[in-house]
Amino acid sequence: MKPNETNPTAKEDVTIKKSTIKYASSLIIIFVLGIIAGGLFFGMKTPASDGVSANVAGERVIKYINENLVQAGESATLVSTEDLGGLYKINTLYQDNKLAVYCDKDGTILFVSQPLLLNETQKTAPAASTVIPKEDKTTAELFVMAFCPYGVQAEQTMKSVVDAIGSKADIKVRFIASVDGTTADSVQSLHGTNEAMEDLRQLCIMKYYPDKYWSYLMNINENCYPLTHDAAALDICWKAAAQNQSIDASKIDTCSKGQEGMDLMKLDEAAANKYSVSGSPTLVINGVVYNGARTADAFQNAICLGFNSPPAECGQVINATAVAAPQGGCGA
Repeated sequence: MKPNETNPTAKEDVTIKKSTIKYASSLIIIFVLGIIAGGLFFGMKTPASDGVSANVAGERVIKYINENLVQAGESATLVSTEDLGGLYKINTLYQDNKLAVYCDKDGTILFVSQPLLLNETQKTAPAASTVIPKEDKTTAELFVMAFCPYGVQAEQTMKSVVDAIGSKADIKVRFIASVDGTTADSVQSLHGTNEAMEDLRQLCIMKYYPDKYWSYLMNINENCYPLTHDAAALDICWKAAAQNQSIDASKIDTCSKGQEGMDLMKLDEAAANKYSVSGSPTLVINGVVYNGARTADAFQNAICLGFNSPPAECGQVINATAVAAPQGGCGA
């Protein structure tokens, strides 16, 4: 499934801890993609008149998850069930990650995030406005994880702004990861080693081929994103994307696996720490975290507000068909 086919809304944005990030698994992406695929109805074609027991519902949920939502060769297990009155809460375990899902009492509808109760007022604080400091040239830093579905969509959205404004603003992608040693395999990224290596490769491409980076990124997101868990296929895919842009894959491979790549990643780690960034995506404009909408127009307007004298390119109308990035995030 291509990342631009999703529109999830759940927010998942908590601080990355070095001691736990290496245990984070692909379950977040898999379950997000499960929601996107519309896999909410399962089990019996018609509801049972008296419902089913919590244990039966739990086993049915686990069966559905294992057959439809998890990575091939992996499986989730049932930890416990809870009766919440109108629903069952099903506590699951997958690759050392605990995740609660919810099921109706007929065992026919699965909710991958906690449903809202219509008879309860949801107290949601209004989004804080972002005051963008003025600079002669705006700097926009989009912090992501290479294979976070929310980050991927934010990149797709930002590409429209890059196309409109060009080099008038300094728009860059930065990565959220922790460096625990001196070699590439010590880089810890939420979605695993494959993601950490792609983070490093993209940093090297930005250094040596800045004019080709965004085209490479769109190619990766379109063709290689679905191969997140297949290292061999991913290796072939990124090299093909590099070749497509006349990027020297050997040079990038050497950079990403050596001290050069580590130094670049440490700069991004320091920047993320400076702004207290933990969730992917996070946009920082002129040193201030942006809290607005994730549409191309909103990104463009916020970036253009950062200029002392906005360039003419700020008046360009973004493609109205550009897909808005969902209001969610990856964190650990």
